[in-house]
Amino acid sequence: MKTSVLNDMRILAVDDEVAILETLQELICLEAPTCKIDKAITYEDASQKLTSQIYDLVILDLMGVRGFDLLKIASDQDIPAVILTAHELNPAALKKSIELGARAYFPKYKLPDIVPYLESVLTNDYVQGWGNIFQELRGHFDTRFGDRWMDTDRRFWSQFEDKIATHKRNLI
Repeated sequence: MKTSVLNDMRILAVDDEVAILETLQELICLEAPTCKIDKAITYEDASQKLTSQIYDLVILDLMGVRGFDLLKIASDQDIPAVILTAHELNPAALKKSIELGARAYFPKYKLPDIVPYLESVLTNDYVQGWGNIFQELRGHFDTRFGDRWMDTDRRFWSQFEDKIATHKRNLI
């Protein structure tokens, strides 16, 4: 059994659904038994923890806990943040997450796959991490919102895709 990069890390998981937090803890600790998971179900609790403790990673829901505000706090402290969401899987929320410094965007329906995903986020740099997930998200968004969903801010999405493509070319 390989050793997870999550071992010995301290993670803050924030969601207003206690069952999601419990599931996250179970899934992560199963693969990384020495990982410490702190949980918060409110913005106030999460904000207090983010500003008083040191974390290696933050997993944030967007709804019900002022996730974008918490993302800003995490980004300001250079803490990698993964957005975990069911309801805000849309182009505007994705764009705002990227602008605020989220390292990745993970849908709750894929929760059983969270550990390898988090490991990838932590072992790849920012651009490479987004490059790995953006194609999948783009396919999902094309299906759900139509293939012109990026037209709402063509400049932003073109620059984002160019950054990913440039990074991939530089790796070759």
